[in-house]
Amino acid sequence: MKLQEVIAKKVQEGIKSIYGVDLPTVEFQPTRKDFEGDITVVVFPMLRVVKGNPVQIGNEIGAYLVEQVDVISKFNVVKGFLNLVVSDSHYLDFFNTILGETSYGYAQPNSKDAVMVEYSSPNTNKPLHLGHIRNNLLGYAVAEILKAAGHKVYKTQIINDRGIHICKSMLAWKRFGNGETPKSSGMKGDHLVGKYYVAFDKAYKAEIGELIAQGRDKAIAEKEAPLLLGAQEMLRKWEAGDAETVALWKQMNGWVYEGFDITYKNMGVDFDTLYYESDTYLLGRDVVKDGLEKNVFFKKEDGSVWIDLTDDGLDEKIVLRSDGTAVYMTQDIGTAIQRVTDFSDINGMVYTVGNEQDYHFKVLFLILKKLGYAWAEKLHHLSYGMVDLPSGKMKSREGTVVDADDLMDNMTETAASISEELGKLDGYSREEKERLYKTIGLGALKYYILKVDPKKRILFNPEESVDFQGNTGPFIQYTYARIQSILRKAEDVVLNSIENTLVLHEKEKELLKQVQLFPETVQLAAENYSPALIANYTYDLVKEFNSFYQQVSILGEPDAMKKYLRIQLAKKVGEVIEKAFLLLGIHVPERM
Repeated sequence: MKLQEVIAKKVQEGIKSIYGVDLPTVEFQPTRKDFEGDITVVVFPMLRVVKGNPVQIGNEIGAYLVEQVDVISKFNVVKGFLNLVVSDSHYLDFFNTILGETSYGYAQPNSKDAVMVEYSSPNTNKPLHLGHIRNNLLGYAVAEILKAAGHKVYKTQIINDRGIHICKSMLAWKRFGNGETPKSSGMKGDHLVGKYYVAFDKAYKAEIGELIAQGRDKAIAEKEAPLLLGAQEMLRKWEAGDAETVALWKQMNGWVYEGFDITYKNMGVDFDTLYYESDTYLLGRDVVKDGLEKNVFFKKEDGSVWIDLTDDGLDEKIVLRSDGTAVYMTQDIGTAIQRVTDFSDINGMVYTVGNEQDYHFKVLFLILKKLGYAWAEKLHHLSYGMVDLPSGKMKSREGTVVDADDLMDNMTETAASISEELGKLDGYSREEKERLYKTIGLGALKYYILKVDPKKRILFNPEESVDFQGNTGPFIQYTYARIQSILRKAEDVVLNSIENTLVLHEKEKELLKQVQLFPETVQLAAENYSPALIANYTYDLVKEFNSFYQQVSILGEPDAMKKYLRIQLAKKVGEVIEKAFLLLGIHVPERM
């Protein structure tokens, strides 16, 4: 039982013993830094069942706890707040239990329900961009956090590899490409295909201009431009299985997948399974027919099929067009069901998709519940805001969006520039520097994005993110490297355990308290699907360690037991930093 749970139980026993009434709950809060104490019991809520002066009640409960709970050594009451001082022995006993625990903070693997986490899910007509970076970093981190919290996790994406936008790139390459390939051009495949998507748009706009000049209405010109009609015809051929069209589609998508794989590898994200819209776009239609028979859906006069969600505060939503073709909602219904069929142990799914799709997922989840799927109760939309950049910071290869590869390259260059200015890497070989620049640059990018609550919009400043001071990835990486330097210099002294009779320095105790929070932070981050909780916990831990480092001698401590404690404490802090950062997909360098 956790200490807080023990204290809560004893507070309730004390209220019953002293006042003869039952206290339903006990409210805690962290002790303010300007007061002595480790845990604070808030007395004010007790006044609903106990009549009296809050200070007097606090003193009586405090005295009861000192008598009844061995690890509560003393207390003080400030107005309606009972500040409890936990004995040093409690923290030392805790530290002894985790000294050799290599998986500290992580739950037993696969001890909880299996969850599928979807992220990335790009279109195959252009490279990944800045929005995909936030999507991938969030989805990957949430998957890793859920895994650390004990869930079995399947990472997946659904690749949008069909549709008119894909045909636009295909048609433009066919018209203007002259057989250009990634190999002949020296371009990554996704960038090459993206180049022709832009080329289509440029030529399409030119055709619209010509039609307008000939006297056509703009709306009509946009519909009748030859290039658009050509793309629509290509889509019809693809759907009909035309051999030449399908071959071109496979070729160009193959180029894109090779490019995506390079980007994912550089970004440090991976997937366990892939779904393709070309395989799933027909899914869901049979489900709709079954739903019609169960009166979940209804048919309108034109033959289209809808669901009425007005009683649930939403509106009517179409699930099949009058010609029997599916809409995106139909496909998503079918895909969700297919995933549970493919992985029968799944009991929940997380969809990492931007907040512009909030309404879509409310409808999707509600439809699946109405269809009677028990796992639909455990579906979550990991909704996130956009990422903006200060204007002029970077140029995209496409000129319209910030390319993911460009951004990662830029972050490595920014890390190199700032590191060189600070003179932190004297004595490193060129290869060592290049590896470290990438570690620092990507760490800065990932941390800057993940430390923010997913729902919030981000203004991402590359230079600000690669700062060796403040709440940044490089600051935390630098602290980790400092700890490794201390450990390299430490004597190889091994003691069986640390005596729990030691009197802790205030900074040792504060650091132990912060380390103790790691397992519950992992669980809380998993419950809230929030990598930001892990990121900001790690920053708080690092701040606490640096305060400890500045005020307490580690290697210079003459007392062998105290020295061993401090070395082991530094080691454990380093382990927690590394574990926490791995959950965020960030690596930590041994030297900086």
